[in-house]
Amino acid sequence: MADSGGGDCCSPRLPDDALFLGLDCSTQSLKATVLDAGLGIVATDSVHFDSDLPPYGTHGGVRRDPAERGRIVSPPLMWAEALDLLLARLRPRADLRRVAAVSGSAQQHGSVYWARGAGAALAALDPAGSLATQLAGAFASPESPVWMDSSSAAQCREVEAAMGGPLQLAALTGCRAHERCTGPQIRKMYQTRPKVYDATERVSLVSSFMASLLVGGYVCIDETDGAGMNIMDIATRQLREDALQATAPNLEERIGKLAPAHAVAGKISPYFVQRFQFASSCLVIQWSGDNPNTLAGLTLSNPGDLAISLGTSDTVFGITDSPEPTLEGNIFPNPVDPKTYMVLLCYKNGSLTREDLRNRYAERSWDMFNRLLEETAPLNGGKMGFYYKEHEILPPLPVGFHRYVVKNLTSGSLDEMVEEVGEFDPPSEVRAIIEGQFLSMRGHAEQCGLPVPPRRIIATGGASSNPTILKIMASIFGCPVYTSQRSDSASLGAALRAAHGWLCNQQDEFVPFSSVYSGRIDRTSLSMKLAVPFGECEGDIELLNNYTLLVRKRLEIEQKLIERFNQRELSGF
Repeated sequence: MADSGGGDCCSPRLPDDALFLGLDCSTQSLKATVLDAGLGIVATDSVHFDSDLPPYGTHGGVRRDPAERGRIVSPPLMWAEALDLLLARLRPRADLRRVAAVSGSAQQHGSVYWARGAGAALAALDPAGSLATQLAGAFASPESPVWMDSSSAAQCREVEAAMGGPLQLAALTGCRAHERCTGPQIRKMYQTRPKVYDATERVSLVSSFMASLLVGGYVCIDETDGAGMNIMDIATRQLREDALQATAPNLEERIGKLAPAHAVAGKISPYFVQRFQFASSCLVIQWSGDNPNTLAGLTLSNPGDLAISLGTSDTVFGITDSPEPTLEGNIFPNPVDPKTYMVLLCYKNGSLTREDLRNRYAERSWDMFNRLLEETAPLNGGKMGFYYKEHEILPPLPVGFHRYVVKNLTSGSLDEMVEEVGEFDPPSEVRAIIEGQFLSMRGHAEQCGLPVPPRRIIATGGASSNPTILKIMASIFGCPVYTSQRSDSASLGAALRAAHGWLCNQQDEFVPFSSVYSGRIDRTSLSMKLAVPFGECEGDIELLNNYTLLVRKRLEIEQKLIERFNQRELSGF
C-alpha cells in the first residue's frame, strides 16, 4: 500500500496498483492526466476540438452567431465525441482497468439542455456504437451557451432587480449577474426560445454533463461549479427558491439536486466498461469547474497565496474563510475544503488578445514580442492600454482598444493627469497590454479583499512558460512568482480530486485533501519551481510603489470608460 498521508499509520491510503484519471473539458480541448498511487504521471493526452473534430465548425472551440451580437456557443455533441476519441487514444498508454476513480474539470458556466427522454438514452448506451451517434437526438438545443457568451445583459439586470440589486444578489449567491452566469443564460433561453425550454428535461453544466456521460444517467451539479449559476445560496449551498423563481418557471425540477465536490456521482457506465475496459467498480467523482480544479492541481491552500491562470480567459484566485461579496469578484465553495471559499476574478480577454497584439506588433513571434517587452522600460513611460477583443467581464466594457498616457502619477485631477491618444509604437503596445492586464488584476484583487502583496503567486496556463511576462507580474504584484511543472493543472487537479473522492468514499467521511499528497509533493509533478524572485534587485521596492500609483490611475480610467459606455447605451448609440 502507498502512503498517501504524512506517515501516520492511521492515515487513509491509496492502493498501490490504482490509477486515477482526471479529465478537463476546456474551451478549446479535452485533456487527460492519469496518476498512479504515488502521484506520478502515467499518461497524458488531448483532443483539440478545431483540428481533431473539424465537422463541428468551431474556431477556438466555439461558434459565434453572426445574427446575434455576443452570442457564443459550443455543440455538446462535440464534447461527447471528444470523450470517445480521447479514451481511445489513452487506452494503449494506460491500463484503464486499474483506474479506481475518475473525476473532471470543465469550462464554467456553460449550460446543456437535455431533451425529454435523454435520461433513458443515457442509461441504454450501447458499447457497439459511439456516444455521438446515440446521443445525436438527446438535446433540446444542439448548442450550449458558454462562458464567452455576452448576449444576456437584459436577463442579468432582470435577475438582479428581482433579487434586490446586484450587491444583494452577490451577497446571496456569491456574485452579481454576469452575462456568462448560467441563471441569466437559462432565463434568456426561456424568454427567447420557449419551445427549447419547454422541451428540456434537464439542464446540466458542462461539468455535470460530462459526468453524466460517464455514469450513464443525470449527475448532480457540484456545489462549487453551482455557485456560478446565480441560483445557489452561497452560505447554505442549496438552491434558493426566490432565485429560481426570478430565473425561469419550474426550474428546480430541471436542475436537480446539488452535491459536494468530493462526493461520488456513481459508478462508471457499462458503456465504458465494455468499450474501453474500465473496471465496473470504477467510481466517478463529481466533476467541477476548471478554475476550482486548477486550485486543486496547484495545491493552493493558504491565505496569502495567489494563483494566476493565463489561458483563453485569465483568472486570479485565492482562498479565504471569510469572503466579502463585491460587484467584481466571484465566491465559490472551495472544492477541496468545505470550510473555506475561493475568491475568483475572471477576464475574458486573455491569451487570444495577447496573441492578437503579438500578431499586430511583433511579426506573429513570441521571441519578437519578448524582445519588444525587454527594450521598453517598466511603467512604459506612463503609456497605458485597454485591449478588448471580446466584450470584457472585468471591467464590463465592449470590444475596443483604448490608449492613454499618464502624465503625472501623484497630483492633479484625472483630466490633468491623463491624456487619451490614438496609437503607440510597437514596443509600447506590447508592454501596455502585459502591464495593463496585471495592473487590472492587482487592483481588482485588492478590492475583493485578497492580500496584496501576496506571499507568493503560482502562475499557470500557457503564458506561464514565458519568463519575460512573469518578471513583469512579479514587479507589479511585489512578490515571487512560482510555476508548476504542469501547464494543464486543471486535469491534474481533477486526477487529484478523483483520488481524494476515492479516499473520502473509502473512509465514509470527508478527509483532508492533503491526505492525498502530504509529505510527497517534492517528489511528484505537484512541486513548484521558483520562476522569478522578488526583492533581490535594487529598485524593486521603488518600482513596486510606482506601480501602486499606476494601479490607482488605471482603476480611475476604467471607471471613466464604464461611465462613458453606459451613457452611450442610455442614449442609444
